[in-house]
Amino acid sequence: MMGVPGLRWLLQGGLLCLAIVLMAGPASAAPDNVLVLGRISDNPKSHYAQLQPLLDYVVPRMRDVGITEGRILMAPDAQQMASYLRRGRVDWVTETSGTAVALGLRSGAQPLLLTERSGVRDYHTVFFVRRDSTIATLADLKGRTLALQNVASTSAYLVPVMTLLQQGLTPEILLSARDAAAPDTVGYVFARTEGNIATLVHKGVVDAGAVSSVDWTDGHRIPATFLRDFRVIHRTEPYPRAVEMVRAGLDERVRDRLQEVLLEAASDPKAQDALHTFFGTSGFHRVDAQMQHRLDELKQGLARVRMEVE
Repeated sequence: MMGVPGLRWLLQGGLLCLAIVLMAGPASAAPDNVLVLGRISDNPKSHYAQLQPLLDYVVPRMRDVGITEGRILMAPDAQQMASYLRRGRVDWVTETSGTAVALGLRSGAQPLLLTERSGVRDYHTVFFVRRDSTIATLADLKGRTLALQNVASTSAYLVPVMTLLQQGLTPEILLSARDAAAPDTVGYVFARTEGNIATLVHKGVVDAGAVSSVDWTDGHRIPATFLRDFRVIHRTEPYPRAVEMVRAGLDERVRDRLQEVLLEAASDPKAQDALHTFFGTSGFHRVDAQMQHRLDELKQGLARVRMEVE
């Protein structure tokens, strides 16, 4: 009989194989009766657990348009996910707004709905400095240093950098936080987390930081003891917090039914646990004219950032 250590090894091995299968994906486009939900992930096992409950809720409610099965397909980066969308291997993907517009540019995928998470439908970027800093406006950042999160962040990379460009400033990446910015640029460094951004500013290692309005008011990500020593110098316009995207060429009946099911989910008690597991989703909303304008701005900003900064 297999002992506990042997069973644990077998289970761990099985989970690893599952992760590999999820990342590799099917050899060809899924059959018409299968709805494939995608996610960009470096942790497939964790994200599988977050995605599967909502997929299990959605699929039975789409039988009238021929959907009888649901699958999940992970990709390690946006480039791979865009390829899956172009080839019809993924039908539906949930992402932050910056990554969503990047997928749209690469694959032709279109917004289906805006995603409300923890009651927040949109957010903006907050630029901040130490309270004793002489910096008062974005223009004062010329020749100074700015801490951002990472290139995958909408609110703590894409929006701050495109905002600097819109203000006529020249963002330039630095080798480290201890580097000095050139007099005619805004030097930026990646700090990986919101807490690290706040710490670098608080300790005076960099001159300013940029985070989302959600993180700004989250006492766990930026301690209240830090906030009292900070001062906001600029807030951007709001952008959608997250977006549900569908591939170009998805059957209109399937697309419309998926939209209908997701819109109704927030008022269905049977969907609440699945929504909560789905990255803290509290509801879905149609893309109104204002948010479509913001998505278009992000698309233009992303193109400019790639051309002039990266």
